[in-house]
Amino acid sequence: MLTRQQEALPLQPVVLTRDQHGISRRQISENALKVLYRLNKAGFDAYLVGGGVRDLLLGRLPKDFDIATNATPDQVKQLFSNCRLVGRRFRLAHVLFGRDVIEVATFRGHHHQVNTNKNVSSQSSEGMLLRDNVYGTIEEDAERRDFTVNALYYNIADFSVVGFANGIKDLEARRLDLIGDPATRYREDPVRMIRAVRFSAKLGLTISPRTEAPIHDLAPLLSDIPPARLFEETLKLFLAGHGLETYRQLQQYGLFAPLFPEAAEVMGTGKNRYGRFIELALTNTDERIAQDMRVTPAFLYAALLWGPVETRTQAFMNEGGLNHYDAFMLATDDVLGRQVKTVAIPRRFSSVVRDIWQLQDRLTKRSGKRPHRLLEHPKFRAGYDFLLLRAELDPRLKELAEWWTEFQVANPVERQPQHRQSQTRGAQEGPAHTTNESESRKPRKRPRRRPRRKKDA
Repeated sequence: MLTRQQEALPLQPVVLTRDQHGISRRQISENALKVLYRLNKAGFDAYLVGGGVRDLLLGRLPKDFDIATNATPDQVKQLFSNCRLVGRRFRLAHVLFGRDVIEVATFRGHHHQVNTNKNVSSQSSEGMLLRDNVYGTIEEDAERRDFTVNALYYNIADFSVVGFANGIKDLEARRLDLIGDPATRYREDPVRMIRAVRFSAKLGLTISPRTEAPIHDLAPLLSDIPPARLFEETLKLFLAGHGLETYRQLQQYGLFAPLFPEAAEVMGTGKNRYGRFIELALTNTDERIAQDMRVTPAFLYAALLWGPVETRTQAFMNEGGLNHYDAFMLATDDVLGRQVKTVAIPRRFSSVVRDIWQLQDRLTKRSGKRPHRLLEHPKFRAGYDFLLLRAELDPRLKELAEWWTEFQVANPVERQPQHRQSQTRGAQEGPAHTTNESESRKPRKRPRRRPRRKKDA
C-alpha cells in the first residue's frame, strides 16, 4: 500500500454535488459572481478556487475570492473592459470593481513539459521558478497548487465542489499537506515554507510530518526572495490576528532568523527579555485585531527590532565612546539599514518606527513644558503604548508609564495641527480686515508716466 509521500498526485478528484456541501452563492461576493457568470456564458470553464473555497467549507468568511479558468489572460481582457493584466512570473488578469479586485488566473500547466523558451518558463540553479507562464488543464492546475486544502474548486456551472489530492479529506482532518515532493516544492518557491506556518496558525491545521520535515534545512533559501515580497508576506504573518502563534511556529521551524536576522541574533533561543517583549507586542496586536481596533505595521516592526537597537546602542557607547544620543541614532540607522536587505520596510513605516524609538528617550524628560509639547507629537500615542509594553517587563519603567498615564488624564489636549487651529480662530472671530460701504476708500494712485524721449533732430 502506498504512503501519502509515495502517492502520485493529483489523485482522482472528489466531487461534492450541491446538496453535499454548505457553500451558497449568497456567501460569494457579487463581483466575483459577475466574473464567474460572464466567463461561463462565454463558453469558458469558471471556478472559484483555493482559499475562498477552503474558508467557505470551514465556515469562515473569505478575505478575497480568486477565480481559475481555461481562458487565457488576453481572452479574459477581451471579456472585461475593466480588466488589467499583471505579473511577469505568471500573468494574471485583475478585474476591477472600484477598490474590489477579482483575480482571474488561467489553469497552470507543467513547466517541465514545454519548450525552453525563456519567456515562457525559467528556473534558477536552485530550482526556484523565475517565469511560469505555462497553461494547462484543471487537473494540472490542481497539481501545481501548494497545499491539498487549496486544491479545491467551486464550479459555477453546476454549483459543485471539486477537490483534488485528498484536499477535502485533509480539510476534514484539519491537516496541512503539500502536493508533491516537499523539498522540490519549497525550492520552487521558498515562501511556501512561511505560508505553511501561516495557514497552520490561522486555520488551526496541523502540518503533516512529511511537509514539515525539510523546512529546517531549506529555511536559508528565504534569502533568495526579494525583500519587497517578504515585506508583504510578513504583514500576512503578523497582522491577521494570529501573530503570536505564527511567531512561535516561525521560531520552531527556524524561519524567523532568515526574516529578522538582527532580532534573532540578540534573542538567542527566544527565551530572553527581547523574545518575551516580542510575544507581548504580538499578543497586544492580536487583541486589538480581535476588537476591530486599528493596528499599524510600524508598531510591530518597532517591537521586533527594539532588541537589536538597544544592544547596538550599548555596543557603540562601550566601543566608540559615544554619548547615548549619538550611539542611539547610529544604532537606529544601522539596524534599519541591515533589516531592509531581508524585509524591505517602506519609508512610510520606517520613519514611524524611528519616531516610536526616539520617543522612548524623550518620554523620560518630564521637566518644564516638555510633557505638554510631547502630547502634541503626532506619534505620541504609539510611543506611549510602546512604553507601556516595555514597562510590563521592566519594573524600572513602571513609575514612568504611570506618570504619563496620569498626566494625559489631567491634561487633555486637542491634537490639531497649528494651522488648523488658526483657521478655526479666524472663522470664529471673523476676517481681520473688513470694509463697509460707508467707509471711505482711498483713491488708487495712477502710475506716473515716463517723460517722452525727444526725437533727435
